[in-house]
Amino acid sequence: MSDPVRIGLLSAAHVHADGYLAILAAMPGVELVGLWDDDDARGRGAAARHGIPFLETESGLLATEPDGVVIESVNSEHRRLTELAAAAGVDVLCEKPLATRIDDAAAMVNACAEAKVRLMTAFPMRFSPVLAQLARAMRGGALGELVCLEGVNTGEMPDVHAGWFADPVLAGGGAMMDHVVHLADVYRWLLGVEVGEVYAVANRILHEHHAGVETGGLLSLRFENGVFATIDCSWSKPRGYPTWGGLSIEAVGTAGVITANAFRQHLVLYGGPGAGESWPFWGSDANVAMLGEFVAAIREEREPAVTGVDGLRALEVVDAAYRSVESGEPVSVQRAE
Repeated sequence: MSDPVRIGLLSAAHVHADGYLAILAAMPGVELVGLWDDDDARGRGAAARHGIPFLETESGLLATEPDGVVIESVNSEHRRLTELAAAAGVDVLCEKPLATRIDDAAAMVNACAEAKVRLMTAFPMRFSPVLAQLARAMRGGALGELVCLEGVNTGEMPDVHAGWFADPVLAGGGAMMDHVVHLADVYRWLLGVEVGEVYAVANRILHEHHAGVETGGLLSLRFENGVFATIDCSWSKPRGYPTWGGLSIEAVGTAGVITANAFRQHLVLYGGPGAGESWPFWGSDANVAMLGEFVAAIREEREPAVTGVDGLRALEVVDAAYRSVESGEPVSVQRAE
């Protein structure tokens, strides 16, 4: 039997931290070496819930010699923590968005390349069976010539989970920073080409008394092959909605239309723990597949299916969206060196 892949967690600030820890703890051939968090109470609580050591410093966690770390910090800390891990020779799975600025994301990619460590961006939708089926249909010619993609990745106001999601410094922005990257990455994966131009509008009409960032946004994208697409990234779900949100795509071609919803595999439960309506999910868990890919890439000494460059390219679309909102005009996507 091969040695276990040793994984640590750098921060439990993100809403996905507990879920990822539970998945990794149940994964065969994985050993959780511990967790560090700059918030002592939050970190100790997460470590206690999952029965793993709490390390008081980042260097203390890296000194346990993990094979890889999962970074679940506030967005503005991604670069610093990634560079620390790269300097220690440790592979990285970093939560999306990869960073809050293009130059930070590019620095992360370069640091990991120079240190010869793997950098994977947490894009679980790449591992959605629903979207994989859409990709097969599109590539098999079921739609004829693709004309456009219409995408929706909406959710509830995320301050219900953690207040920093609506902090312009810690998060780097609001609904556009939070949700554009998922669909931007899926679109690139489906089409195999880059976004050339972005036009975006945003506002704070939704939850306007609770946020200092944009809470609603709509993007129009033009790809380099002429296909156009839209992204609704708004925090438009009401508080108490049965799920955090969802992600769906409608692909329109000369020979037909396909609609794919990545989160429709659920039951409807009335009553129960919350005494209201809930949607227990029964479908394939894309997070399990994503974390499994990170572990497999470490074990097999290969690049992961989703890389740091993918995270950088998605962030370039977000950057263009903010520049478009500021100028009121369509803007070209600026590529990082």
